[in-house]
Amino acid sequence: MNQHMRQTADAIIHASLQAVLPDAAVKRALTALKRKSGRTILVSIGKAGWQMAKAAVETLGSVDEGIVITKYNHVKGEIPGLICYEAGHPVPDQNSFQATEQAMKMVSNLSAEDTVLFLISGGGSTLFEHPLIPEEELQDVAHQLLACGADIVEMNTIRKRLSAVKGGKFASLCRPARVFSIVLSDILGDPLDMIASGPAYPDSSTSEDALAIAEKYHLKFSEQALELLHKETLKSLDNVTSMITGSVRELCAAAAEKCRELGYEPLILTDQLSCEAREAGSFLASVLRTHARDGRKLAFIAGGETVVHLTGKGKGGRNQEIALSAAPAIADLPNAAVFSFGSDGTDGPTDAAGGYADAETEPALRSLGINTFSVLQQNDSYHALKAVDGLIITGPTGTNVNDAAVALLD
Repeated sequence: MNQHMRQTADAIIHASLQAVLPDAAVKRALTALKRKSGRTILVSIGKAGWQMAKAAVETLGSVDEGIVITKYNHVKGEIPGLICYEAGHPVPDQNSFQATEQAMKMVSNLSAEDTVLFLISGGGSTLFEHPLIPEEELQDVAHQLLACGADIVEMNTIRKRLSAVKGGKFASLCRPARVFSIVLSDILGDPLDMIASGPAYPDSSTSEDALAIAEKYHLKFSEQALELLHKETLKSLDNVTSMITGSVRELCAAAAEKCRELGYEPLILTDQLSCEAREAGSFLASVLRTHARDGRKLAFIAGGETVVHLTGKGKGGRNQEIALSAAPAIADLPNAAVFSFGSDGTDGPTDAAGGYADAETEPALRSLGINTFSVLQQNDSYHALKAVDGLIITGPTGTNVNDAAVALLD
């Protein structure tokens, strides 16, 4: 491994993540909150749920009652007045269902003078769930959607029809109380009805959209679930105010700023990356090959969210696949590196945030008898990168605004 390039990558990752922590953004958003004379209930869901809730309570001083529902190992301590739950992701589990039921009870029987402060971040589609079909079937649908390579909008179009809280239904449960929603976006274009499957926003998708997605990926549903796909969702809500506090655009801008500080000429290729992870890695490697003889320090940045089609039973994530798929193409470029990371600190069902590769990665893998193509076919990027110190480990970050991939030429 090129230690200088790896240290540079780590510095860019650290600076990027620090810039998109939700604390300051939540505090800014709360300046617009006008609490009424009644109670204030706080509900915070998603991978950044604990961090957002902590910032909110510190700003407000206190709330009457509240709950945090986040991913396992994402609660970093007690927050006064709140119950903190950890639950399953990317597939919901019993903790998801029990915690969501508790949140639903908290907002029942509210008055028009009460306020629900609803903090939403990525991962909420899984973590915040009260299914309208048997729990086992919902978990099976989640597995199907993950395996087929559906993008996040397609997944959430299906999910919100099978849930009692998605597609604006949670905000409807809060009536007649007002809902003030602060959203940390993890979906390209920041569609409020799709982030966490839009529990506090009217749904723009239709039953025809849902049925087309089911047909496209040959998804298997029970008769009960198919009936729900045919039903229309809420198209209007009159008790919600929503504010977006952060997105992948800020993550890319922060990465570019750090690259500039380190002497690179940064170029943000896109903050709308949406393709196969392996294609993204191959593309970034191609960009580096094009500019390899320019004699300049260059940094190419791509933000967004790629997808992975599961063709094997290995362990890994989309960011790890981006790095590993770039490795063969940059093996003869001693001044090049490609790395990709999830802003939440987790990539797929692993403890890694993403992966790193440079010119020494592919030769190191070959020396260990590891074939990159075979590894990618097995979706086993985690073990391959671990063998050559190519994993990016940050731990849970407290934020979630998509992913960023960076291709460097030193």
